Amino acid sequence: MDAIGVKDLYTLSETLAAGLFEEITYPWEVLPRIHDYIIALGETLPEEIYEKRGESIWVARNAKVAPTACLNGPLIIDEEAEIRHCAFIRGNAIVGKGAVVGNSTELKNVVLFNKVQVPHYNYVGDSILGFKAHMGAGSITSNVKSDKTLVMVKGRGTAIATGLKKMGAMLGDHVEVGCNSVLNPGTVIGRHSQIYPTSMVRGVIPADSIYKNRTEIVEKRAGTD
Repeated sequence: MDAIGVKDLYTLSETLAAGLFEEITYPWEVLPRIHDYIIALGETLPEEIYEKRGESIWVARNAKVAPTACLNGPLIIDEEAEIRHCAFIRGNAIVGKGAVVGNSTELKNVVLFNKVQVPHYNYVGDSILGFKAHMGAGSITSNVKSDKTLVMVKGRGTAIATGLKKMGAMLGDHVEVGCNSVLNPGTVIGRHSQIYPTSMVRGVIPADSIYKNRTEIVEKRAGTD
């Protein structure tokens, strides 16, 4: 059975949203709860650290937000995060401490753990990105199946019905996604794994792996490329 539970993928001390993951098994279970969680959490945030901007938008006072960025709530941007030129946050988003949301990147219904980087032309929707996960330029999450059926998570010994029409990718801590890759609905990538550029990824990728293509997924070792 693939290791795809919350504890297998994420360091919960590295997110303001740790409470969102309590009493659940799989990370995608939080996706329908993000909206209400942000509103409840936002009202408890200290005013000396977070500024409330408009309806249900809280931005850390030491975060950097470009004047051309578009922010829609519910939204929390944590301390020392950077929201760059023309970023588009559609709402239901938690952006972690020190995270980078870059030029023309779009977010929707996501949790970005601390130090996540989605810095160049990324689309991240209905997804959870773990501590220090990084998506290369142009890489995206696809969150709806082409036949519009509900998303399944499939791997070695794993076939789990999510009950969700929209689910992008669950990236574990320290995952590296190469430029111009597409992560198909229901993708789960284990901690410390690396995805080659221009990849089309589907299903469960084990932790500590290098994904070269669908038929070549190798164990990550020192000196392996």
